[in-house]
Amino acid sequence: MSIEVKAVLLVGGKGTRLRTVLSGAPKPLAVVGNKSFLDLLVRQLRFQGIRRLVMCTGYLSDQIEKAFGDGHDLDAAIEYSKETKPLGTAGALRLAQGCLQNVPEFVVMNGDSFLEIDFSQLLKFHRQHGGVATLAVHQVENAGRYGAVQVDASGRVTGFAEKTGRISPGVINAGVYVFSSAVFQHLPEGPASLETDIFPRLVDHKMFAMQQHGLFIDIGRPEDYARAQQMCDRLEKAALLGRSFDSCDNEKELIHAEKASSGERQ
Repeated sequence: MSIEVKAVLLVGGKGTRLRTVLSGAPKPLAVVGNKSFLDLLVRQLRFQGIRRLVMCTGYLSDQIEKAFGDGHDLDAAIEYSKETKPLGTAGALRLAQGCLQNVPEFVVMNGDSFLEIDFSQLLKFHRQHGGVATLAVHQVENAGRYGAVQVDASGRVTGFAEKTGRISPGVINAGVYVFSSAVFQHLPEGPASLETDIFPRLVDHKMFAMQQHGLFIDIGRPEDYARAQQMCDRLEKAALLGRSFDSCDNEKELIHAEKASSGERQ
């Protein structure tokens, strides 16, 4: 199966908080199990039929390009958009506009978080609602760490709450988006953040959220990276199937996916 849509991976950050456990490598190349975290994201996309990828690189970009090349070994086609100075997530996306010409919509993913998601369902939701942006959101016990997304009964985003540091449940931005090409009208040149600079502005331009119920983890802090290491097998299965392994009722499908993945590593 192939989904004719491009996916943009934001992999240019420095990962300052991981320096104590990840020295001399960009954060997306942090090893989880026997592969990099970025490899996990690429295979998640590929197993769901998304093979045209754009990597927005920056810090130690040469290591990422060396690791993935043109994507041929992963049955994907990878382009690179390299920032020469830190531009933030919105600035990096604006820089990649040349790789997204004549593309009516595209997926964007943070390179330091994993969300168990069905991309075809997210794209369907985005098309049905006709917004400029659709956020995948996730319910967590500690929304104060991330900042909460406020969503009305129709699924429309009505606002964002800042990080409070207080432990309280809520719905958060899970780092996976679908954007219509019109989003480029809202991205300024130069450094800017999607999360803090752009999303609050898009609230008045039909922005929607689709809640996800599977596995979510980011590796931004050493303790979270350690947790990802401990659950690498579960992450692998979630990436292969696109849904919770615990809820999988098709064992043959899992075995087939695992064999395919094993074949890649040989």
